Amino acid sequence: MPLNLPDKLPAIDILKEENIFVIDNSRASTQDIRPLKIVILNLMPIKITTETDLIRLLSNSPLQIEVSFMKLKSHTSKNTPIEHMKAFYRDFECMRNEKFDGMIITGAPVEHLEFEDVNYWDEIQDIFNWTRTHVTSTLYICWAAQAGLYHHYGIPKYPLDKKMFGIFEHHICEGMSKLPIFRGFDDVFFVPHSRHTEVRRADIEKHPGLTIISESDDSGVHIVMARGGREFYVTGHSEYSPYTLDTEYRRDLGKGLPIDMPKNYYRDNDLEKGPLVRWRSTANLLFSNWLNYYVYQETPYDINQIK
Repeated sequence: MPLNLPDKLPAIDILKEENIFVIDNSRASTQDIRPLKIVILNLMPIKITTETDLIRLLSNSPLQIEVSFMKLKSHTSKNTPIEHMKAFYRDFECMRNEKFDGMIITGAPVEHLEFEDVNYWDEIQDIFNWTRTHVTSTLYICWAAQAGLYHHYGIPKYPLDKKMFGIFEHHICEGMSKLPIFRGFDDVFFVPHSRHTEVRRADIEKHPGLTIISESDDSGVHIVMARGGREFYVTGHSEYSPYTLDTEYRRDLGKGLPIDMPKNYYRDNDLEKGPLVRWRSTANLLFSNWLNYYVYQETPYDINQIK
Protein backbone atom coordinates (compact mmCIF):
# COMPACT_ATOMS: atom_id res chain seq x y z
CA MET A 1 0.00 0.00 0.00
CA PRO A 2 1.19 3.56 -0.64
CA LEU A 3 1.86 6.56 1.54
CA ASN A 4 -0.67 9.36 1.43
CA LEU A 5 1.31 12.61 1.23
CA PRO A 6 0.46 16.29 0.82
CA ASP A 7 0.03 17.34 -2.82
CA LYS A 8 3.28 18.56 -4.43
CA LEU A 9 5.55 17.61 -1.50
CA PRO A 10 9.08 17.49 -3.04
CA ALA A 11 9.74 14.01 -1.63
CA ILE A 12 7.00 12.58 -3.89
CA ASP A 13 8.97 13.07 -7.11
CA ILE A 14 12.24 11.97 -5.51
CA LEU A 15 10.76 8.72 -4.20
CA LYS A 16 8.84 7.94 -7.38
CA GLU A 17 12.21 7.92 -9.15
CA GLU A 18 13.25 5.21 -6.66
CA ASN A 19 10.16 3.15 -7.56
CA ILE A 20 8.60 3.77 -4.15
CA PHE A 21 4.81 3.86 -4.25
CA VAL A 22 3.42 7.15 -2.97
CA ILE A 23 0.15 8.95 -3.73
CA ASP A 24 -1.00 12.47 -3.01
CA ASN A 25 -4.07 13.54 -1.07
CA SER A 26 -6.17 14.02 -4.17
CA ARG A 27 -5.95 10.36 -5.16
CA ALA A 28 -6.14 9.05 -1.60
CA SER A 29 -9.45 10.82 -1.00
CA THR A 30 -11.13 8.45 -3.48
CA GLN A 31 -10.11 5.34 -1.50
CA ASP A 32 -12.49 4.04 1.20
CA ILE A 33 -9.99 2.98 3.87
CA ARG A 34 -8.73 4.55 7.08
CA PRO A 35 -5.02 5.20 6.76
CA LEU A 36 -2.72 5.41 9.74
CA LYS A 37 -2.16 9.03 10.73
CA ILE A 38 1.53 9.70 11.35
CA VAL A 39 2.80 13.13 12.35
CA ILE A 40 6.45 14.13 12.03
CA LEU A 41 7.94 16.91 14.15
CA ASN A 42 10.95 17.73 12.01
CA LEU A 43 13.55 19.63 14.01
CA MET A 44 16.39 19.17 11.52
CA PRO A 45 17.59 22.30 9.69
CA ILE A 46 17.39 20.86 6.15
CA LYS A 47 13.73 19.86 6.25
CA ILE A 48 13.32 18.39 2.76
CA THR A 49 16.24 15.96 3.19
CA THR A 50 14.88 14.65 6.49
CA GLU A 51 11.34 14.42 5.09
CA THR A 52 12.60 12.28 2.22
CA ASP A 53 14.69 10.01 4.45
CA LEU A 54 11.77 9.29 6.77
CA ILE A 55 9.16 8.88 4.05
CA ARG A 56 11.43 6.45 2.23
CA LEU A 57 11.32 4.18 5.28
CA LEU A 58 7.66 4.68 6.11
CA SER A 59 6.82 3.58 2.57
CA ASN A 60 8.17 0.07 3.18
CA SER A 61 4.87 -1.13 4.64
CA PRO A 62 1.65 -2.75 3.38
CA LEU A 63 -0.29 -0.07 5.28
CA GLN A 64 -1.66 3.15 3.86
CA ILE A 65 -0.22 6.04 5.83
CA GLU A 66 -1.25 9.67 5.96
CA VAL A 67 1.75 11.83 6.84
CA SER A 68 1.49 15.28 8.42
CA PHE A 69 4.29 17.65 9.37
CA MET A 70 4.38 19.66 12.58
CA LYS A 71 6.48 22.72 13.32
CA LEU A 72 7.20 24.84 16.34
CA LYS A 73 5.71 28.29 16.71
CA SER A 74 8.60 29.32 18.94
CA HIS A 75 11.30 28.55 16.35
CA THR A 76 11.70 29.63 12.71
CA SER A 77 13.71 27.43 10.35
CA LYS A 78 16.49 29.35 8.58
CA ASN A 79 17.52 26.63 6.12
CA THR A 80 14.22 25.74 4.44
CA PRO A 81 12.20 28.09 2.19
CA ILE A 82 9.34 29.75 4.02
CA GLU A 83 7.06 28.75 1.14
CA HIS A 84 7.78 25.09 1.86
CA MET A 85 7.06 25.51 5.55
CA LYS A 86 3.78 27.30 4.88
CA ALA A 87 2.69 24.70 2.32
CA PHE A 88 3.44 21.52 4.27
CA TYR A 89 3.86 22.31 7.98
CA ARG A 90 1.42 23.35 10.69
CA ASP A 91 2.13 24.80 14.12
CA PHE A 92 1.63 22.52 17.08
CA GLU A 93 -1.07 24.84 18.38
CA CYS A 94 -3.12 24.17 15.24
CA MET A 95 -2.81 20.40 15.77
CA ARG A 96 -3.23 20.25 19.53
CA ASN A 97 -6.77 18.90 19.39
CA GLU A 98 -5.99 16.19 16.83
CA LYS A 99 -4.94 12.61 17.56
CA PHE A 100 -2.43 10.50 15.69
CA ASP A 101 -1.65 6.81 15.44
CA GLY A 102 2.08 7.44 15.47
CA MET A 103 4.58 10.27 15.81
CA ILE A 104 8.24 10.72 14.89
CA ILE A 105 10.31 13.46 16.55
CA THR A 106 13.68 14.02 14.88
CA GLY A 107 17.05 15.11 16.13
CA ALA A 108 18.11 18.76 16.26
CA PRO A 109 21.49 20.55 16.05
CA VAL A 110 21.35 21.88 19.62
CA GLU A 111 23.37 19.24 21.47
CA HIS A 112 25.85 21.83 22.75
CA LEU A 113 23.09 23.52 24.75
CA GLU A 114 21.58 22.45 28.03
CA PHE A 115 17.99 21.40 27.42
CA GLU A 116 16.62 24.38 29.33
CA ASP A 117 18.70 26.75 27.19
CA VAL A 118 17.13 25.61 23.91
CA ASN A 119 14.90 28.47 22.78
CA TYR A 120 11.95 26.18 22.09
CA TRP A 121 12.29 24.00 25.19
CA ASP A 122 9.00 25.09 26.76
CA GLU A 123 7.04 24.32 23.61
CA ILE A 124 8.69 20.97 23.01
CA GLN A 125 8.00 19.92 26.60
CA ASP A 126 4.36 20.73 25.93
CA ILE A 127 4.49 18.50 22.85
CA PHE A 128 6.17 15.66 24.77
CA ASN A 129 3.35 15.77 27.32
CA TRP A 130 0.72 15.96 24.57
CA THR A 131 2.02 12.79 22.88
CA ARG A 132 1.06 10.71 25.90
CA THR A 133 -2.65 11.39 25.44
CA HIS A 134 -2.86 12.05 21.69
CA VAL A 135 -0.50 9.50 20.07
CA THR A 136 -0.48 5.69 20.20
CA SER A 137 3.31 5.31 19.81
CA THR A 138 6.07 7.91 19.53
CA LEU A 139 9.52 7.40 18.03
CA TYR A 140 12.13 9.82 19.42
CA ILE A 141 15.34 10.06 17.38
CA CYS A 142 18.85 11.24 18.43
CA TRP A 143 18.58 14.62 20.24
CA ALA A 144 14.83 14.12 20.62
CA ALA A 145 15.56 10.76 22.31
CA GLN A 146 17.87 12.43 24.80
CA ALA A 147 15.43 15.31 25.33
CA GLY A 148 12.48 12.95 25.80
CA LEU A 149 14.35 10.79 28.29
CA TYR A 150 15.36 13.90 30.22
CA HIS A 151 11.88 15.42 30.22
CA HIS A 152 9.88 12.29 31.04
CA TYR A 153 12.37 10.44 33.25
CA GLY A 154 15.11 12.84 34.33
CA ILE A 155 17.86 10.99 32.43
CA PRO A 156 20.84 13.35 31.90
CA LYS A 157 23.00 13.64 28.81
CA TYR A 158 26.81 13.82 28.88
CA PRO A 159 29.25 15.46 26.46
CA LEU A 160 31.57 13.11 24.58
CA ASP A 161 35.31 13.73 24.30
CA LYS A 162 34.99 13.18 20.58
CA LYS A 163 32.02 13.10 18.22
CA MET A 164 30.36 9.67 17.87
CA PHE A 165 30.55 9.58 14.11
CA GLY A 166 30.27 6.60 11.81
CA ILE A 167 28.62 3.20 11.40
CA PHE A 168 28.69 1.00 14.48
CA GLU A 169 27.93 -2.63 15.21
CA HIS A 170 24.94 -3.24 17.52
CA HIS A 171 23.23 -6.16 19.21
CA ILE A 172 19.88 -6.86 20.84
CA CYS A 173 20.08 -6.96 24.62
CA GLU A 174 19.69 -10.27 26.42
CA GLY A 175 16.07 -11.38 26.69
CA MET A 176 14.82 -8.77 24.22
CA SER A 177 15.14 -10.65 20.90
CA LYS A 178 11.48 -11.71 20.87
CA LEU A 179 10.18 -8.14 20.98
CA PRO A 180 8.22 -7.42 17.78
CA ILE A 181 10.35 -4.34 17.10
CA PHE A 182 13.24 -6.72 16.31
CA ARG A 183 11.45 -9.18 14.04
CA GLY A 184 13.77 -10.03 11.15
CA PHE A 185 16.85 -8.44 12.74
CA ASP A 186 20.21 -10.17 12.48
CA ASP A 187 22.18 -10.98 15.64
CA VAL A 188 24.53 -8.15 14.72
CA PHE A 189 23.28 -5.05 12.89
CA PHE A 190 24.67 -1.67 11.91
CA VAL A 191 23.44 1.86 12.67
CA PRO A 192 24.81 5.32 11.80
CA HIS A 193 25.55 7.73 14.64
CA SER A 194 26.40 11.41 14.51
CA ARG A 195 26.31 13.11 17.91
CA HIS A 196 28.40 14.91 20.53
CA THR A 197 26.52 13.69 23.62
CA GLU A 198 25.30 10.43 25.11
CA VAL A 199 22.96 8.89 27.65
CA ARG A 200 24.35 6.20 29.92
CA ARG A 201 23.16 2.72 30.77
CA ALA A 202 23.70 3.23 34.52
CA ASP A 203 21.26 6.15 34.66
CA ILE A 204 18.62 4.39 32.59
CA GLU A 205 18.80 1.17 34.59
CA LYS A 206 17.85 3.08 37.74
CA HIS A 207 14.44 3.89 36.29
CA PRO A 208 11.93 1.00 36.43
CA GLY A 209 9.87 2.44 33.58
CA LEU A 210 12.71 2.19 31.07
CA THR A 211 14.20 -0.84 29.31
CA ILE A 212 17.36 -0.80 27.21
CA ILE A 213 16.60 -3.17 24.34
CA SER A 214 19.62 -2.72 22.04
CA GLU A 215 23.10 -1.28 22.36
CA SER A 216 26.62 -1.18 20.97
CA ASP A 217 29.99 -1.87 22.57
CA ASP A 218 31.29 1.23 20.75
CA SER A 219 28.41 3.71 20.62
CA GLY A 220 26.56 2.70 23.79
CA VAL A 221 22.82 2.70 24.38
CA HIS A 222 20.85 2.43 21.15
CA ILE A 223 17.12 1.91 21.80
CA VAL A 224 15.24 2.43 25.05
CA MET A 225 11.61 1.29 25.25
CA ALA A 226 9.00 2.69 27.64
CA ARG A 227 5.30 2.25 28.36
CA GLY A 228 5.09 -1.10 26.58
CA GLY A 229 6.20 0.36 23.26
CA ARG A 230 4.24 3.59 23.34
CA GLU A 231 7.63 5.31 23.45
CA PHE A 232 10.89 4.37 21.74
CA TYR A 233 14.04 6.42 22.27
CA VAL A 234 16.57 5.79 19.47
CA THR A 235 20.03 7.35 19.77
CA GLY A 236 21.18 6.52 16.23
CA HIS A 237 20.14 7.53 12.75
CA SER A 238 18.88 4.46 10.91
CA GLU A 239 16.96 6.82 8.61
CA TYR A 240 20.14 8.34 7.16
CA SER A 241 20.62 8.02 3.42
CA PRO A 242 23.92 6.60 2.11
CA TYR A 243 25.65 9.97 1.72
CA THR A 244 24.43 11.85 4.81
CA LEU A 245 27.58 11.21 6.84
CA ASP A 246 29.70 12.02 3.80
CA THR A 247 27.96 15.38 3.47
CA GLU A 248 28.50 16.13 7.17
CA TYR A 249 32.16 15.13 6.98
CA ARG A 250 32.94 17.21 3.89
CA ARG A 251 31.01 20.17 5.35
CA ASP A 252 33.05 20.15 8.56
CA LEU A 253 36.32 19.67 6.67
CA GLY A 254 35.42 22.65 4.49
CA LYS A 255 34.83 24.76 7.59
CA GLY A 256 38.15 23.71 9.10
CA LEU A 257 36.43 22.09 12.07
CA PRO A 258 38.13 19.26 14.01
CA ILE A 259 36.45 16.12 12.66
CA ASP A 260 37.64 12.53 12.25
CA MET A 261 36.67 10.44 9.26
CA PRO A 262 33.41 8.58 10.04
CA LYS A 263 34.28 5.13 11.34
CA ASN A 264 33.46 2.00 9.37
CA TYR A 265 31.82 4.11 6.67
CA TYR A 266 33.97 4.52 3.55
CA ARG A 267 35.08 1.49 1.59
CA ASP A 268 38.65 0.71 2.70
CA ASN A 269 38.52 3.99 4.68
CA ASP A 270 38.96 5.79 1.37
CA LEU A 271 36.76 8.87 1.02
CA GLU A 272 36.88 8.69 -2.78
CA LYS A 273 35.54 5.12 -2.83
CA GLY A 274 32.29 6.22 -1.22
CA PRO A 275 30.27 4.64 1.60
CA LEU A 276 29.66 0.96 2.21
CA VAL A 277 25.95 0.83 3.07
CA ARG A 278 25.27 -1.74 5.80
CA TRP A 279 22.31 -0.27 7.66
CA ARG A 280 19.53 -0.07 5.05
CA SER A 281 17.85 -3.41 5.82
CA THR A 282 17.90 -2.72 9.57
CA ALA A 283 16.37 0.71 9.00
CA ASN A 284 13.52 -0.72 6.94
CA LEU A 285 12.81 -3.40 9.54
CA LEU A 286 12.88 -0.92 12.42
CA PHE A 287 10.33 1.40 10.86
CA SER A 288 8.07 -1.29 9.39
CA ASN A 289 8.03 -3.23 12.68
CA TRP A 290 7.23 -0.06 14.62
CA LEU A 291 4.40 0.80 12.25
CA ASN A 292 2.92 -2.70 12.22
CA TYR A 293 3.29 -3.93 15.80
CA TYR A 294 3.26 -0.76 17.89
CA VAL A 295 1.06 1.52 15.81
CA TYR A 296 -1.30 -0.44 13.54
CA GLN A 297 -1.82 -3.39 15.92
CA GLU A 298 -2.34 -1.15 18.96
CA THR A 299 -4.19 1.94 17.77
CA PRO A 300 -8.01 2.00 17.94
CA TYR A 301 -10.01 2.15 14.70
CA ASP A 302 -11.73 5.25 16.07
CA ILE A 303 -8.72 7.51 16.39
CA ASN A 304 -10.52 9.71 18.92
CA GLN A 305 -10.31 6.84 21.41
CA ILE A 306 -6.54 7.23 21.73
CA LYS A 307 -5.71 8.18 25.31
